[in-house]
Amino acid sequence: MAEIIQKDGTWTFDGDTVRIVPGSDKSVSLLRKTLGEVAVPLTALAGISFEPGKKSGRLRLRLRNGADPLLQITGGKLEDSSDPYRLTVENDRTGVAEYFVDEVRNALLLEQVQTGPVDTYLLPGPALPITVGAGDGTATFDGERIRLEWNWKTEESKSSGGVRSVALEDVDAVEWLPSAGLENGYLRFRVTKVGSPPPPKYDPYAVELWGFRKDPLMALIGAAVTARMPHPYAPEDAVPPPAPSGDDHDALLRRLRDLGELHQAGILTEEEFTTAKRAVLKRL
Repeated sequence: MAEIIQKDGTWTFDGDTVRIVPGSDKSVSLLRKTLGEVAVPLTALAGISFEPGKKSGRLRLRLRNGADPLLQITGGKLEDSSDPYRLTVENDRTGVAEYFVDEVRNALLLEQVQTGPVDTYLLPGPALPITVGAGDGTATFDGERIRLEWNWKTEESKSSGGVRSVALEDVDAVEWLPSAGLENGYLRFRVTKVGSPPPPKYDPYAVELWGFRKDPLMALIGAAVTARMPHPYAPEDAVPPPAPSGDDHDALLRRLRDLGELHQAGILTEEEFTTAKRAVLKRL
């Protein structure tokens, strides 16, 4: 087994899976801490590299196109600090990083893993249920329905319609765009039988994002929904396999523990924690 432990996180490889655990250092992004542990099967990998630097190096995993719903929804627009497949490596651990790269590359060669795109998600996406508050609203997804609630910053014409609840089967597409410069970002759900949407500021099926600390977390909501929709590269006549439901007892107990830790760390507000906890207990 190969392992590298850094302030940024810990990566281990057992021959079949690269297991990524984010570090607890204050420099680790909110998105990576909230996403938690990620297990990447060897079959999802297109490659791995180590980039040395003057002060520190970077270990990077490259996933096959279509393997991960988070990368699918973010489309290369995630900042490096929020990328779960990047690890900052101190210069005194360069040798360990290079050994890690060699072990993964050798396994890819031995198993003859293809590097091309895949037509089914090989990673399950963020654990459910998930609730994120950012920008002008709060989004919750429990695997079946998306719930959008508004706050005091929401445009009145948008909030006047009240809470929006959308069934997964009524969603045609999910769009996520981070804010950039003077342009606001958004998380938008394109709903069946709804025409061209208005700008996110006025769209009742979109959360507008203004570039604040919690904005990247909306990508996790988008990824969770995307993971349970038909894969964009699947054959037209294929029936999409059900995404992992996360409903087994142990997984739900772990989710409760993770939610408690996020709440204690101040990442989730009392309202967000209560909503997410209620959804988990309902599944128990």
